[in-house]
Amino acid sequence: MKPTILKGTRDFGPQDIKRREYIFSTIKNVFELYGYGPLETPSMEHLHTLTGKYGDEGDALLFKVLNNGDFLSKANPEALENKDSNGLVASISKRGLRYDLTVPFARFVVMNHHALKFPFKRYQIQPVWRADRPQKGRYNEFYQCDVDVVGSSSLLYEAELVKIYDEVFTRLNLSTQIKVNNRKVLYGIAETAGIEAQFVDMTVALDKLDKIGEEKVAEEMERRGISKEAISKVLAGIAIKDIEQLPAFFTNAPTGMKGYEELKQVLSYLNAVEIKQELVFDISLARGLSYYTGCILEVVSKEVKMGSIGGGGRYDDLTSVFGMSDLSGVGISFGAERIYDVLLELDRFPEDTDATVPLILLSLDAAALAHSFNLAATIRSAGIPCDVYPEPAKMKKQMKYAAGRNIPLVMIIGEEEVQSKTYSVKIMETGEQTALSSDILIESLKALI
Repeated sequence: MKPTILKGTRDFGPQDIKRREYIFSTIKNVFELYGYGPLETPSMEHLHTLTGKYGDEGDALLFKVLNNGDFLSKANPEALENKDSNGLVASISKRGLRYDLTVPFARFVVMNHHALKFPFKRYQIQPVWRADRPQKGRYNEFYQCDVDVVGSSSLLYEAELVKIYDEVFTRLNLSTQIKVNNRKVLYGIAETAGIEAQFVDMTVALDKLDKIGEEKVAEEMERRGISKEAISKVLAGIAIKDIEQLPAFFTNAPTGMKGYEELKQVLSYLNAVEIKQELVFDISLARGLSYYTGCILEVVSKEVKMGSIGGGGRYDDLTSVFGMSDLSGVGISFGAERIYDVLLELDRFPEDTDATVPLILLSLDAAALAHSFNLAATIRSAGIPCDVYPEPAKMKKQMKYAAGRNIPLVMIIGEEEVQSKTYSVKIMETGEQTALSSDILIESLKALI
Protein backbone atom coordinates (compact mmCIF):
# COMPACT_ATOMS: atom_id res chain seq x y z
CA MET A 1 0.00 0.00 0.00
CA LYS A 2 1.34 3.43 -0.93
CA PRO A 3 1.89 5.53 2.23
CA THR A 4 -0.26 8.65 2.50
CA ILE A 5 -0.94 11.36 5.04
CA LEU A 6 -4.34 12.42 6.38
CA LYS A 7 -5.87 15.51 4.82
CA GLY A 8 -5.55 18.50 7.10
CA THR A 9 -2.26 17.28 8.59
CA ARG A 10 1.35 17.83 7.55
CA ASP A 11 4.82 16.37 7.98
CA PHE A 12 7.60 18.77 8.92
CA GLY A 13 11.19 18.18 7.86
CA PRO A 14 14.29 19.67 9.52
CA GLN A 15 14.08 22.98 7.66
CA ASP A 16 10.34 23.28 8.36
CA ILE A 17 10.92 22.69 12.05
CA LYS A 18 13.70 25.29 12.25
CA ARG A 19 11.38 27.81 10.64
CA ARG A 20 8.55 26.90 13.01
CA GLU A 21 10.89 27.18 15.98
CA TYR A 22 11.79 30.67 14.77
CA ILE A 23 8.09 31.61 14.95
CA PHE A 24 7.55 29.93 18.32
CA SER A 25 10.67 31.44 19.89
CA THR A 26 9.77 34.92 18.65
CA ILE A 27 6.29 34.65 20.13
CA LYS A 28 7.54 33.07 23.36
CA ASN A 29 10.15 35.80 23.88
CA VAL A 30 7.49 38.50 23.61
CA PHE A 31 5.14 36.62 25.95
CA GLU A 32 7.85 36.41 28.58
CA LEU A 33 8.78 40.06 28.00
CA TYR A 34 5.29 40.94 29.26
CA GLY A 35 5.48 38.69 32.32
CA TYR A 36 3.57 35.60 31.17
CA GLY A 37 4.64 32.11 32.28
CA PRO A 38 4.35 28.75 30.45
CA LEU A 39 1.61 26.14 30.88
CA GLU A 40 0.82 22.80 29.22
CA THR A 41 -2.42 20.80 29.37
CA PRO A 42 -3.29 17.29 28.03
CA SER A 43 -4.14 16.72 24.38
CA MET A 44 -7.39 15.01 25.43
CA GLU A 45 -10.08 16.35 27.75
CA HIS A 46 -13.36 14.94 29.00
CA LEU A 47 -15.88 15.53 26.23
CA HIS A 48 -18.20 17.29 28.68
CA THR A 49 -15.34 19.74 29.39
CA LEU A 50 -15.21 20.73 25.72
CA THR A 51 -18.83 20.67 24.56
CA GLY A 52 -21.08 23.70 24.94
CA LYS A 53 -18.18 26.18 25.01
CA TYR A 54 -17.79 26.97 21.30
CA GLY A 55 -21.36 27.23 20.05
CA ASP A 56 -23.14 24.63 17.93
CA GLU A 57 -20.78 25.05 14.97
CA GLY A 58 -17.73 24.67 17.19
CA ASP A 59 -19.13 21.58 18.89
CA ALA A 60 -19.64 19.99 15.47
CA LEU A 61 -15.90 20.32 14.81
CA LEU A 62 -14.75 18.47 17.93
CA PHE A 63 -12.74 15.30 17.33
CA LYS A 64 -14.23 12.59 19.55
CA VAL A 65 -12.11 9.72 20.88
CA LEU A 66 -13.76 6.29 21.11
CA ASN A 67 -13.91 4.61 24.51
CA ASN A 68 -11.30 1.93 25.19
CA GLY A 69 -11.96 -1.73 24.41
CA ASP A 70 -15.25 -2.93 22.96
CA PHE A 71 -16.89 0.50 22.81
CA LEU A 72 -19.97 -0.84 21.03
CA SER A 73 -20.87 -3.13 23.94
CA LYS A 74 -22.17 -0.13 25.88
CA ALA A 75 -23.52 1.79 22.91
CA ASN A 76 -27.04 3.19 23.08
CA PRO A 77 -28.98 0.50 21.15
CA GLU A 78 -31.79 2.85 20.11
CA ALA A 79 -29.38 5.47 18.77
CA LEU A 80 -27.37 2.76 17.04
CA GLU A 81 -30.42 1.28 15.36
CA ASN A 82 -31.69 4.70 14.26
CA LYS A 83 -28.22 5.77 13.07
CA ASP A 84 -28.50 8.77 15.40
CA SER A 85 -24.89 9.98 15.53
CA ASN A 86 -25.49 12.66 18.16
CA GLY A 87 -27.36 10.28 20.40
CA LEU A 88 -24.73 7.59 19.95
CA VAL A 89 -21.70 9.72 20.84
CA ALA A 90 -22.52 9.98 24.56
CA SER A 91 -22.43 6.19 24.95
CA ILE A 92 -19.29 5.42 22.91
CA SER A 93 -17.06 8.46 23.52
CA LYS A 94 -16.20 10.23 26.75
CA ARG A 95 -13.05 12.04 25.55
CA GLY A 96 -12.18 14.51 22.84
CA LEU A 97 -9.11 16.21 21.42
CA ARG A 98 -8.85 19.80 22.56
CA TYR A 99 -10.40 22.32 20.15
CA ASP A 100 -8.46 25.26 21.51
CA LEU A 101 -6.27 26.13 24.49
CA THR A 102 -8.61 28.56 26.27
CA VAL A 103 -11.18 26.08 27.61
CA PRO A 104 -8.49 23.71 28.98
CA PHE A 105 -6.86 26.77 30.54
CA ALA A 106 -10.14 27.71 32.25
CA ARG A 107 -10.48 24.14 33.52
CA PHE A 108 -6.90 24.28 34.87
CA VAL A 109 -7.56 27.57 36.66
CA VAL A 110 -10.64 26.23 38.40
CA MET A 111 -8.86 23.04 39.47
CA ASN A 112 -5.80 24.90 40.76
CA HIS A 113 -7.17 28.27 41.87
CA HIS A 114 -6.05 27.81 45.51
CA ALA A 115 -2.41 27.63 44.39
CA LEU A 116 -2.53 30.48 41.87
CA LYS A 117 -1.83 34.17 42.37
CA PHE A 118 -4.33 36.41 40.61
CA PRO A 119 -4.15 38.03 38.15
CA PHE A 120 -2.64 34.83 36.72
CA LYS A 121 -0.76 35.30 33.43
CA ARG A 122 0.10 32.29 31.28
CA TYR A 123 1.12 31.39 27.77
CA GLN A 124 0.66 28.04 26.04
CA ILE A 125 2.11 26.73 22.76
CA GLN A 126 0.57 23.37 21.87
CA PRO A 127 -1.34 21.61 19.05
CA VAL A 128 -5.15 21.64 18.79
CA TRP A 129 -7.52 19.67 16.55
CA ARG A 130 -10.62 20.69 14.59
CA ALA A 131 -12.68 18.50 12.26
CA ASP A 132 -12.92 21.27 9.69
CA ARG A 133 -12.76 20.99 5.89
CA PRO A 134 -9.05 21.32 5.03
CA GLN A 135 -8.06 24.20 2.77
CA LYS A 136 -5.30 26.78 2.42
CA GLY A 137 -4.43 28.04 5.88
CA ARG A 138 -6.93 25.70 7.57
CA TYR A 139 -5.80 22.36 8.99
CA ASN A 140 -7.27 19.61 11.15
CA GLU A 141 -4.17 19.61 13.35
CA PHE A 142 -2.37 22.86 14.04
CA TYR A 143 -0.51 24.74 16.74
CA GLN A 144 -1.94 27.62 18.71
CA CYS A 145 0.17 30.08 20.67
CA ASP A 146 -2.08 31.49 23.39
CA VAL A 147 -1.52 34.13 26.02
CA ASP A 148 -4.16 34.83 28.68
CA VAL A 149 -4.58 36.65 31.95
CA VAL A 150 -7.36 35.65 34.31
CA GLY A 151 -8.55 37.16 37.58
CA SER A 152 -8.84 40.81 36.55
CA SER A 153 -11.39 42.89 34.67
CA SER A 154 -8.90 45.68 34.01
CA LEU A 155 -9.04 46.90 30.42
CA LEU A 156 -5.32 47.57 30.65
CA TYR A 157 -4.84 43.94 29.69
CA GLU A 158 -6.76 44.35 26.42
CA ALA A 159 -4.33 47.13 25.52
CA GLU A 160 -1.38 44.96 26.61
CA LEU A 161 -2.51 42.14 24.32
CA VAL A 162 -2.75 44.55 21.38
CA LYS A 163 0.84 45.57 22.13
CA ILE A 164 1.88 41.90 22.18
CA TYR A 165 0.35 41.44 18.72
CA ASP A 166 2.10 44.60 17.56
CA GLU A 167 5.46 43.49 18.95
CA VAL A 168 5.34 39.93 17.60
CA PHE A 169 4.33 40.79 14.05
CA THR A 170 6.83 43.63 13.91
CA ARG A 171 9.60 41.23 14.99
CA LEU A 172 8.45 38.74 12.34
CA ASN A 173 8.70 41.50 9.72
CA LEU A 174 5.04 41.18 8.72
CA SER A 175 2.57 43.93 7.89
CA THR A 176 -0.79 43.28 9.56
CA GLN A 177 -4.06 44.87 10.47
CA ILE A 178 -5.16 44.47 14.09
CA LYS A 179 -8.95 44.70 14.27
CA VAL A 180 -10.68 45.57 17.53
CA ASN A 181 -14.34 45.48 18.53
CA ASN A 182 -16.48 44.62 21.55
CA ARG A 183 -19.18 41.95 21.83
CA LYS A 184 -21.23 44.45 23.87
CA VAL A 185 -21.15 46.82 20.89
CA LEU A 186 -22.50 43.99 18.74
CA TYR A 187 -25.15 43.34 21.36
CA GLY A 188 -25.98 47.05 21.17
CA ILE A 189 -26.75 46.57 17.47
CA ALA A 190 -29.06 43.70 18.42
CA GLU A 191 -30.66 45.92 21.09
CA THR A 192 -31.20 48.70 18.57
CA ALA A 193 -32.66 46.22 16.05
CA GLY A 194 -34.86 44.64 18.75
CA ILE A 195 -33.40 41.14 18.31
CA GLU A 196 -31.61 40.57 21.62
CA ALA A 197 -33.00 37.04 21.76
CA GLN A 198 -31.40 36.31 18.37
CA PHE A 199 -28.01 37.80 19.21
CA VAL A 200 -26.15 34.51 18.68
CA ASP A 201 -27.84 34.00 15.30
CA MET A 202 -26.77 37.50 14.31
CA THR A 203 -23.14 37.08 15.37
CA VAL A 204 -22.79 33.64 13.76
CA ALA A 205 -23.92 35.16 10.47
CA LEU A 206 -21.71 38.26 10.86
CA ASP A 207 -18.66 36.11 11.56
CA LYS A 208 -18.88 34.94 7.93
CA LEU A 209 -18.99 38.45 6.47
CA ASP A 210 -15.44 38.36 5.06
CA LYS A 211 -16.03 34.94 3.51
CA ILE A 212 -19.48 35.25 1.93
CA GLY A 213 -20.22 38.98 1.74
CA GLU A 214 -23.00 41.21 3.05
CA GLU A 215 -25.77 39.89 0.79
CA LYS A 216 -25.22 36.27 1.84
CA VAL A 217 -24.96 37.30 5.50
CA ALA A 218 -28.35 39.00 5.19
CA GLU A 219 -29.79 35.83 3.62
CA GLU A 220 -28.40 33.73 6.47
CA MET A 221 -29.88 36.04 9.11
CA GLU A 222 -33.25 35.80 7.36
CA ARG A 223 -32.97 31.99 7.33
CA ARG A 224 -32.33 32.16 11.04
CA GLY A 225 -35.63 33.99 11.55
CA ILE A 226 -34.45 37.59 11.77
CA SER A 227 -36.87 40.04 10.17
CA LYS A 228 -35.93 42.12 7.13
CA GLU A 229 -36.45 45.32 9.12
CA ALA A 230 -34.06 44.13 11.82
CA ILE A 231 -31.55 42.97 9.19
CA SER A 232 -31.61 46.45 7.67
CA LYS A 233 -30.74 47.97 11.05
CA VAL A 234 -27.98 45.41 11.61
CA LEU A 235 -26.42 46.21 8.23
CA ALA A 236 -26.64 49.93 8.99
CA GLY A 237 -24.85 49.28 12.27
CA ILE A 238 -21.98 47.29 10.80
CA ALA A 239 -21.44 50.07 8.24
CA ILE A 240 -20.21 52.37 11.03
CA LYS A 241 -16.48 53.06 10.75
CA ASP A 242 -15.97 55.72 13.45
CA ILE A 243 -16.38 54.66 17.06
CA GLU A 244 -17.73 58.12 17.92
CA GLN A 245 -20.79 57.46 15.74
CA LEU A 246 -21.96 54.67 18.07
CA PRO A 247 -23.81 56.74 20.71
CA ALA A 248 -25.99 58.37 18.04
CA PHE A 249 -26.79 54.98 16.46
CA PHE A 250 -27.67 53.11 19.62
CA THR A 251 -31.36 53.21 20.61
CA ASN A 252 -32.29 51.81 24.03
CA ALA A 253 -28.96 49.99 24.03
CA PRO A 254 -27.40 50.17 27.52
CA THR A 255 -25.17 47.15 26.86
CA GLY A 256 -24.01 48.69 23.59
CA MET A 257 -23.09 51.93 25.35
CA LYS A 258 -21.07 49.99 27.92
CA GLY A 259 -19.16 48.35 25.07
CA TYR A 260 -18.53 51.77 23.56
CA GLU A 261 -17.07 53.05 26.83
CA GLU A 262 -14.86 49.97 27.17
CA LEU A 263 -13.51 50.41 23.65
CA LYS A 264 -12.76 54.08 24.29
CA GLN A 265 -10.79 53.15 27.42
CA VAL A 266 -8.72 50.53 25.61
CA LEU A 267 -7.96 52.90 22.73
CA SER A 268 -6.98 55.65 25.18
CA TYR A 269 -4.31 53.36 26.65
CA LEU A 270 -3.05 52.54 23.17
CA ASN A 271 -2.99 56.16 22.02
CA ALA A 272 -0.27 56.79 24.63
CA VAL A 273 2.15 54.21 23.17
CA GLU A 274 3.65 53.53 19.76
CA ILE A 275 1.78 51.02 17.57
CA LYS A 276 3.74 49.96 14.49
CA GLN A 277 1.04 47.74 12.97
CA GLU A 278 -2.27 49.12 11.68
CA LEU A 279 -4.94 49.24 14.41
CA VAL A 280 -8.56 49.64 13.26
CA PHE A 281 -12.02 49.58 14.80
CA ASP A 282 -14.13 47.00 12.93
CA ILE A 283 -17.72 46.91 14.16
CA SER A 284 -18.51 43.83 12.03
CA LEU A 285 -15.89 41.76 13.86
CA ALA A 286 -17.82 39.09 15.75
CA ARG A 287 -15.45 36.17 16.56
CA GLY A 288 -17.55 33.01 16.34
CA LEU A 289 -16.73 31.54 19.76
CA SER A 290 -19.68 32.07 22.08
CA TYR A 291 -17.68 32.60 25.28
CA TYR A 292 -16.47 36.11 24.38
CA THR A 293 -18.24 38.83 26.36
CA GLY A 294 -16.22 42.04 25.90
CA CYS A 295 -13.43 43.34 23.71
CA ILE A 296 -12.52 41.10 20.78
CA LEU A 297 -9.45 41.19 18.55
CA GLU A 298 -8.46 39.74 15.20
CA VAL A 299 -5.33 40.04 13.07
CA VAL A 300 -5.11 39.67 9.30
CA SER A 301 -2.15 39.91 6.94
CA LYS A 302 -2.05 42.97 4.70
CA GLU A 303 0.30 41.23 2.27
CA VAL A 304 -1.15 37.74 1.74
CA LYS A 305 -4.78 36.82 1.26
CA MET A 306 -5.51 34.45 4.12
CA GLY A 307 -7.91 34.09 7.02
CA SER A 308 -7.11 35.57 10.41
CA ILE A 309 -3.62 34.90 11.78
CA GLY A 310 -4.58 35.81 15.31
CA GLY A 311 -7.63 36.48 17.44
CA GLY A 312 -9.04 36.57 20.93
CA GLY A 313 -10.96 38.60 23.45
CA ARG A 314 -12.50 39.02 26.90
CA TYR A 315 -14.47 36.20 28.53
CA ASP A 316 -16.16 37.16 31.80
CA ASP A 317 -17.80 33.89 32.76
CA LEU A 318 -15.97 31.00 31.06
CA THR A 319 -14.85 29.50 34.39
CA SER A 320 -18.43 29.56 35.72
CA VAL A 321 -19.22 26.46 33.68
CA PHE A 322 -16.64 24.69 35.85
CA GLY A 323 -18.15 25.99 39.09
CA MET A 324 -16.22 29.24 39.61
CA SER A 325 -17.97 32.51 38.82
CA ASP A 326 -16.79 36.13 38.90
CA LEU A 327 -13.38 35.33 37.42
CA SER A 328 -12.88 37.43 34.32
CA GLY A 329 -10.20 36.68 31.77
CA VAL A 330 -8.87 37.94 28.47
CA GLY A 331 -6.56 36.32 25.96
CA ILE A 332 -5.36 36.09 22.39
CA SER A 333 -4.07 33.37 20.11
CA PHE A 334 -1.55 33.31 17.27
CA GLY A 335 -2.30 31.05 14.30
CA ALA A 336 1.20 29.61 13.94
CA GLU A 337 0.37 27.53 10.84
CA ARG A 338 -1.02 30.48 8.93
CA ILE A 339 1.84 32.72 10.06
CA TYR A 340 4.21 30.06 8.70
CA ASP A 341 2.39 30.05 5.36
CA VAL A 342 2.48 33.86 5.16
CA LEU A 343 6.21 34.01 5.94
CA LEU A 344 6.89 31.26 3.41
CA GLU A 345 4.90 32.95 0.66
CA LEU A 346 6.66 36.26 1.32
CA ASP A 347 10.09 34.61 1.67
CA ARG A 348 10.58 36.33 5.03
CA PHE A 349 12.25 33.55 7.01
CA PRO A 350 15.78 34.48 8.16
CA GLU A 351 18.60 32.84 6.24
CA ASP A 352 19.88 31.01 9.32
CA THR A 353 16.70 28.93 9.39
CA ASP A 354 17.78 27.32 6.10
CA ALA A 355 20.99 25.71 7.40
CA THR A 356 20.85 22.43 9.30
CA VAL A 357 24.36 22.89 10.77
CA PRO A 358 26.87 25.71 10.26
CA LEU A 359 29.86 23.44 9.45
CA ILE A 360 30.64 20.09 7.81
CA LEU A 361 33.97 18.23 7.64
CA LEU A 362 34.84 16.52 4.34
CA SER A 363 37.61 13.91 4.12
CA LEU A 364 39.93 12.96 1.26
CA ASP A 365 40.92 9.49 2.54
CA ALA A 366 40.32 6.98 5.34
CA ALA A 367 42.98 8.47 7.65
CA ALA A 368 41.51 11.94 7.15
CA LEU A 369 38.03 10.56 7.95
CA ALA A 370 39.26 9.21 11.31
CA HIS A 371 40.92 12.57 12.01
CA SER A 372 37.71 14.40 11.04
CA PHE A 373 35.72 12.31 13.50
CA ASN A 374 38.08 13.23 16.34
CA LEU A 375 38.26 16.88 15.31
CA ALA A 376 34.47 17.10 15.16
CA ALA A 377 34.31 15.91 18.77
CA THR A 378 36.61 18.76 19.78
CA ILE A 379 34.54 21.30 17.84
CA ARG A 380 31.27 20.07 19.33
CA SER A 381 32.69 20.16 22.87
CA ALA A 382 33.15 23.91 22.31
CA GLY A 383 29.42 24.23 21.59
CA ILE A 384 29.72 24.50 17.81
CA PRO A 385 27.33 22.20 15.88
CA CYS A 386 28.97 20.36 13.00
CA ASP A 387 28.65 17.27 10.83
CA VAL A 388 31.07 14.81 9.22
CA TYR A 389 30.52 13.30 5.78
CA PRO A 390 30.59 9.54 6.52
CA GLU A 391 33.05 8.37 3.81
CA PRO A 392 35.96 9.73 1.76
CA ALA A 393 33.92 9.88 -1.44
CA LYS A 394 34.71 11.98 -4.48
CA MET A 395 34.98 15.61 -3.45
CA LYS A 396 32.37 16.68 -6.01
CA LYS A 397 29.83 14.38 -4.36
CA GLN A 398 30.68 15.64 -0.88
CA MET A 399 30.48 19.30 -1.91
CA LYS A 400 27.15 18.70 -3.64
CA TYR A 401 25.84 17.19 -0.40
CA ALA A 402 26.98 20.20 1.64
CA ALA A 403 25.40 22.62 -0.85
CA GLY A 404 22.16 20.63 -0.88
CA ARG A 405 21.88 20.99 2.88
CA ASN A 406 22.67 24.72 2.74
CA ILE A 407 25.63 24.29 5.08
CA PRO A 408 27.52 27.61 5.01
CA LEU A 409 31.03 26.41 6.04
CA VAL A 410 33.01 23.45 4.68
CA MET A 411 36.30 22.13 6.08
CA ILE A 412 38.25 19.84 3.71
CA ILE A 413 40.72 17.49 5.41
CA GLY A 414 43.43 15.45 3.71
CA GLU A 415 46.88 14.10 4.54
CA GLU A 416 48.43 17.58 4.58
CA GLU A 417 45.85 18.93 7.05
CA VAL A 418 46.27 15.90 9.32
CA GLN A 419 50.05 16.42 9.45
CA SER A 420 50.10 20.22 9.81
CA LYS A 421 46.91 20.55 11.88
CA THR A 422 46.07 23.60 9.83
CA TYR A 423 42.64 23.48 8.26
CA SER A 424 41.14 25.27 5.28
CA VAL A 425 37.59 26.47 5.80
CA LYS A 426 35.56 27.42 2.72
CA ILE A 427 32.67 29.91 2.92
CA MET A 428 30.16 28.40 0.52
CA GLU A 429 28.33 31.61 -0.36
CA THR A 430 31.45 33.50 -1.52
CA GLY A 431 33.89 30.69 -2.25
CA GLU A 432 36.45 32.37 0.00
CA GLN A 433 38.83 30.02 1.85
CA THR A 434 40.58 30.70 5.16
CA ALA A 435 43.43 28.68 6.70
CA LEU A 436 43.01 28.10 10.44
CA SER A 437 45.63 26.54 12.70
CA SER A 438 44.48 24.20 15.45
CA ASP A 439 45.42 26.61 18.27
CA ILE A 440 42.97 29.27 17.01
CA LEU A 441 40.49 26.95 15.30
CA ILE A 442 37.64 27.16 17.82
CA GLU A 443 37.90 30.91 18.28
CA SER A 444 38.04 31.47 14.50
CA LEU A 445 35.07 29.17 13.80
CA LYS A 446 32.96 31.02 16.36
CA ALA A 447 33.84 34.28 14.60
CA LEU A 448 32.86 32.87 11.20
CA ILE A 449 29.61 31.39 12.44
